[in-house]
Amino acid sequence: MMKKKHKGLKITACVLAVLVLVYGVLALWPRPTNFLLDNPMMKDGDLPILIAHGGGNREFPDNTLEAFYNAYSVDPRVMMETDVSITKDGVVILSHDISLDRKTNVTGLIEEWNYTDLMAQKVDFGYTNPVEEDEDGINRLAGELTHFTDENGAEKYPTDVPYPAGVSPRDQQVFLATTLEDLLVAFPDNRINVEIKQYGETGFRALKEILRLLEEYDAFDRVVLASFHDELYNEYKRLQKAGEVPKEFMYSPGVGGAATFFVLQTLGLDALYRDGMCVFQLPTDQYGFNLATEGLVDTAHRHNLAVHYWTINDKEEMKQLIAIGSDGIMTDYPHRLKEVYDGYQ
Repeated sequence: MMKKKHKGLKITACVLAVLVLVYGVLALWPRPTNFLLDNPMMKDGDLPILIAHGGGNREFPDNTLEAFYNAYSVDPRVMMETDVSITKDGVVILSHDISLDRKTNVTGLIEEWNYTDLMAQKVDFGYTNPVEEDEDGINRLAGELTHFTDENGAEKYPTDVPYPAGVSPRDQQVFLATTLEDLLVAFPDNRINVEIKQYGETGFRALKEILRLLEEYDAFDRVVLASFHDELYNEYKRLQKAGEVPKEFMYSPGVGGAATFFVLQTLGLDALYRDGMCVFQLPTDQYGFNLATEGLVDTAHRHNLAVHYWTINDKEEMKQLIAIGSDGIMTDYPHRLKEVYDGYQ
């Protein structure tokens, strides 16, 4: 009986020794360069990229061309974060929701509206209406229409925007629908983060049209695609692996991909992380875990991956993210973040 016990202990010890050896090898294994080109999502200097969330959606109505002009007035190098959905007639428009109920003076799913009708009816995207989620998780109007106001309670209109020279308001009163093409044309040199909000067949239709636009405007080297839908993230990876997109093609993982990297880097096993994406877009904490650490940022950099944090509106939190070396800070208040940056000059 004792011999069997000793034999069992020896086997257990051998297994543990092998596991420790494998762990040690993996921990010391060279980290892969996940994004193979120079990474445009890395910060340009000592300060993170100023990223306007929806164009800075506490200063002007989000995902409107006017909001992005406002952000551009703060910093001509601003990176623009936007959400998109495709209309019934195949136009990709900017919208945080897949319905129109929360942000406009009409209702209904974007995929059920024609872009031509949105423009013909001068649908106004300058609202922040009360909504409730239906059984499918879609925002539906649940009260009176409420026009957008800034943090001081002032209503904003297109004429309030500080436009660059040579640019005039599209309309005096109405924040008209904005297309992704509008954004690419108006800001030909700015980096843009595009999150696809729709899913299923409609989401794939949106992706196909976005890829066509990126090719037409030669924008693969400045536009990064994102989505919280795993089916779209998996399609990004498939397109890249199959060589169906240019080598400059950039994408960001959803919750699953980011969580995988966080766990692996915590265990020192990030050499196993092989996704060819280019940037993590993270909250500062999730499920009680602190994601805003210098260690996480440094580990990502060893993979040639950038780290952007959202949505940061507190000045002290902005300073903390500067201190840990983050590559981008996404905010609803571009002017506020610029004030913080100016303090480092």
